[in-house]
Amino acid sequence: MSKYNVAFIGLGVMGYPMAGHLAAAGHNVCVYNRTTSKAEKWVSEHGGHLAETPAKAAEGADFVFACVGNDDDLRGVTLGDSGAFKAMPTGAVFIDHTTASANVARELSEKACELGFAFLDAPVSGGQAGAENGVLTVMCGGSETTFDSAKPLIDCFAKSAQLMGPSGAGQLTKMVNQICIAGLVQGLSEGVAFAQNAGLNAKQVFDVIGKGAAQSWQMDNRHETMIDGKFDYGFAVDWMRKDLSLCFEEAERNGSQLPVAQLVDAFYAEVQENGGNRWDTSSLVTRLRTQK
Repeated sequence: MSKYNVAFIGLGVMGYPMAGHLAAAGHNVCVYNRTTSKAEKWVSEHGGHLAETPAKAAEGADFVFACVGNDDDLRGVTLGDSGAFKAMPTGAVFIDHTTASANVARELSEKACELGFAFLDAPVSGGQAGAENGVLTVMCGGSETTFDSAKPLIDCFAKSAQLMGPSGAGQLTKMVNQICIAGLVQGLSEGVAFAQNAGLNAKQVFDVIGKGAAQSWQMDNRHETMIDGKFDYGFAVDWMRKDLSLCFEEAERNGSQLPVAQLVDAFYAEVQENGGNRWDTSSLVTRLRTQK
């Protein structure tokens, strides 16, 4: 694979290891992070260099990656006074891994086209462990040409990357992912609580049923920590509620009904009220225990 000048904007729990995989693959990586000390730490571990602004990071880059918090954060690092779009070279590609709205993806794609470079919305699934192990699933929206050019770099931290359609399609696919996860985690939470209330050996129960039709990624990776009451293993409740709010906004536009997702969102609000904002999403089980 050719080696490129790459920028990575946003070194959170996902972006930090993703940028690391790009550096390990031999690309020349420049990083930007709002908290400079984290960028300095990344450079000390992985090499490359850091930039003081997103625009400085984007100068001379063939590919610019971003993984930030929400629509407003994304607009800030792209269209802000020191945003990357002010410095993107003609013919470069901006790849956004933020879980954001389909609308902002379309907006930024259109702006990128006006400025002479390409844009790919590419939200990810697989959590912090997936990012650290380089086995994320990436759902992309954009042109086939843009996707084909970016895929070898995305493959540095992904086990699967697919083009889902035009700009915004990646974000819409991520919404489907979050809708499905919401119901799965609630069902798993109810099963864990039921097994414990019934006096069963819950870990033995899930070892057995995990080999049958009830099996899921959530069950395989979260049932033991849920039983043990440990909730520091992944995607935070605050972020899940942010993602679900995007789903609800889109559902209003396309006429979808999401009764289970809305119910689970209300349950997550209860977890937040009990201090679980930064617990991982499997903490849904805690509200069932407090009601026992």
